[in-house]
Amino acid sequence: MLLTGWGGLPLITGGQSRAINGENPRGEKGRGGTAASNLGPSRKGSPCLSEIQSGETAVLGEIEGPGVIQHIWITVTDRTSDADCFVLRDLVFRIYWDGEEKPSVEAPLGDFFCCGFGQGCLVNSLPMVVAPNRGFNCYFPMPFQKGAKITVENQHKNPVPAFFFQIDYCLQEVPENAGYFHAQWRRQRLTEKARDYVVLDNVHGRGQYVGTYLALTTLERYWWGEGEMKFYIDGDEEYPTICGTGTEDYFGGAWSFANQVDGRTVEQTYCTPFLGYPFYSHHDTTVHNNYHNDDCPPMRGFYRWHIPDPIHFEEDIRVTLQQIGVCHRGLFERQDDVATVAYWYQDKPYTDFPPLPEKEERWPR
Repeated sequence: MLLTGWGGLPLITGGQSRAINGENPRGEKGRGGTAASNLGPSRKGSPCLSEIQSGETAVLGEIEGPGVIQHIWITVTDRTSDADCFVLRDLVFRIYWDGEEKPSVEAPLGDFFCCGFGQGCLVNSLPMVVAPNRGFNCYFPMPFQKGAKITVENQHKNPVPAFFFQIDYCLQEVPENAGYFHAQWRRQRLTEKARDYVVLDNVHGRGQYVGTYLALTTLERYWWGEGEMKFYIDGDEEYPTICGTGTEDYFGGAWSFANQVDGRTVEQTYCTPFLGYPFYSHHDTTVHNNYHNDDCPPMRGFYRWHIPDPIHFEEDIRVTLQQIGVCHRGLFERQDDVATVAYWYQDKPYTDFPPLPEKEERWPR
């Protein structure tokens, strides 16, 4: 009987397990924990990067392949001297495959881990987990043939202290048909009326689309979630092959995520293995980064993982999201602040990304 998924764990497949972190920055065999602390050798002597300077790009890990990255864990303090600080959008996370000069993963650190708006939230899903307090975990398998390089760039004006991380991987043979993992962040601070927001385009090759993170700031009144998610596959032009039925539907919810509490209609957040709505700004009455959430437009974060249902493409793919609302007058075209991360695998180690906006253009309103 063929064992797959969890059932494959008993199979002895071989490989060499390794990990890169502050205690073993090159992932060398038998070289973990060699640094000394005041407690002596191999007693927590180098648990983190002590500081990433402003403008510095820190190389978290360089790996010679073939192999598969199996897990990435990161946490970082946002306690700098600035009260107005969005460090999770000032840090840019990138991954390069097989010696390429262009990244296949490029996103603000927080958004990559489903924490937009420059702040953390709890996420409990299969490939992404954010545990208390801002413990970022990614379990997407990331195979490579020749090598991998993982970096983080500090675009904040102050140094970032105490950057903790661990990259767990296995050196092993990788099938020729294994795709390269990609993730791309985009944002429109004000979408164009009656023109669909572009989540992803200019992807050419074979692969499968595996996930979407949406950080939505609503800028108009009334219900916002009628816009349809569209997947243009293998030459589709005017109309897509896959057209959803609404934003709330794409993320697995229904009827405005609403429930009646003490006579009031309130939205409900949730996390499941493959889809979730983990962040709603009005659910948090605390002060963050020197502002009250009530002083900001409503902010919502969603994820949808196409793990049981990947969207396959043979030649190209384009993904868009409409901004459509509804009120007592019926459907209407909206303009909102939309940011997304698209996650996919393809047979090439990189694709041409649009330029990442300057940090000020990434900050939430």
